[in-house]
Amino acid sequence: MVYSGVRRWRLRLVGWIGTVPPMNFAFSEEQDQLRDFVRSFLEEKSPEDDVREQMETDQGYDEAVWNQMAEQMGLQALAIPEEYGGQGFGFIEQVVVLEEMGRALLCAPYFSSCVLAANTLLHSGDEDAKNAHLPSIASGETRATLAFTEESGRWDEGGITMQATPGDSEWTLDGVKSYVLDGATANLILVAARSDAGVSLFAVQPDAEGLTRTALSTMDTTRKQAKLEFSGVSATLIGTDGGGWDVLSTVLDLAAVALAAEQVGGAQMCLDMSVEYAKVRVQFGRPIGSFQAIKHKCADMLLEVESAKSAAYYAGWCANEMNDELPQVASLAKSYCSEAYFHASAENIQIHGGIGFTWEHPAHLYFKRAKSSELLFGDPTYHRELLAQRIGI
Repeated sequence: MVYSGVRRWRLRLVGWIGTVPPMNFAFSEEQDQLRDFVRSFLEEKSPEDDVREQMETDQGYDEAVWNQMAEQMGLQALAIPEEYGGQGFGFIEQVVVLEEMGRALLCAPYFSSCVLAANTLLHSGDEDAKNAHLPSIASGETRATLAFTEESGRWDEGGITMQATPGDSEWTLDGVKSYVLDGATANLILVAARSDAGVSLFAVQPDAEGLTRTALSTMDTTRKQAKLEFSGVSATLIGTDGGGWDVLSTVLDLAAVALAAEQVGGAQMCLDMSVEYAKVRVQFGRPIGSFQAIKHKCADMLLEVESAKSAAYYAGWCANEMNDELPQVASLAKSYCSEAYFHASAENIQIHGGIGFTWEHPAHLYFKRAKSSELLFGDPTYHRELLAQRIGI
């Protein structure tokens, strides 16, 4: 059962965090203000009607809103260092923003560009690549993505089989990448491929000869994915030849933490929707929230959502500090928040009853996002195994 699995991992989480020295994980006044600003912006620019409109388009986002996010809010530049045109804030501020984006189901290439691609460049150690691409990512001009997963669906180093062949001045890539977030619309593609030295990273332009991009049909259409086919595609090496997996493993940990923050936002929204409906829906002459079964569902959801916040926030702090605990807590947060969000979204439908199953109600949008996020970057079982390996059990 989902609930029993979540409960077991909540107990392990409590034991894990109980070993950490006492610290203040409260958000600062400035971070709370950032949350309020982002929530107000998204309530205006990403209401349900707009989400439904954008999820039906090929592009998958509103370019005007994307530009406003960059020019008025500075969200794309938030966690990029100032020397590369960013605002220089840390990962904690990005956790705040991502939580609000998950709450609003924002349709935009923010995760692919500002989490995956930006962090890949930042951790690549390649100053030329950073200077070439990060300023335009920060300004919103460049919508970048990271292509590393292949048709095998594996998230580990062994799943990368695309071939990279060196040439006189550039490399060429041959192979297929699947499940690439915003891969059909990105104007910069970072690709993980295997050379004789090992996994390496490359930059590819979207109009490169031999590159074919195909949008994939997905369950969660609020987050677009694509299949990219490479046939002798010219590419520029980023970082060192054979040093790509060291970079990618860190980026995937950061992505897991970022996705956990998104999941917390979505789970909290499901809880809020459930509680509000339980207050106003009347059956047998009284609100359904007075029924014991509904009370228990809401209480269990509250416990899981609050526990998920603890996991995501602590993981965000580890990511901000880039400390030695990051690999362990990233997997812990991803596995726990995945199950908490999926359970909250499923219970939200149950509490709403028949209307929760209809296309007209937003509950199913959160359910689909919860399921797709549960599988993205590895499902809970994958991350539990990864966590066990990382802590040596």
